[in-house]
Amino acid sequence: MANDKTTIIMSKTNKFCQSCGMPISKDPQGGGTNADGTQNETYCSYCYQNGKFTCGEMTVGEFQEFCRRKMVENGYNRLMAWLLTRGMSRLERWKNSGN
Repeated sequence: MANDKTTIIMSKTNKFCQSCGMPISKDPQGGGTNADGTQNETYCSYCYQNGKFTCGEMTVGEFQEFCRRKMVENGYNRLMAWLLTRGMSRLERWKNSGN
């Protein structure tokens, strides 16, 4: 038996959008799209389309406020909107942004 090293590459599948935190299962499109049109499983279709973030360059604080306003417009009360967005800075998009 040779000393074969087998490398298994696993695709990281996120259960939540790594920009806004929305469950990917709640996204009607099942995730965003890359520039080449393929499905992106890291971000939802509300945050990421055609390889770009839909809201452009924002700080995490600005994006949290944007998301809270959208959630209230869609029927969430302000407390629930705040609770659902407060951990946003720990998501992949924002972790190393310094914002």
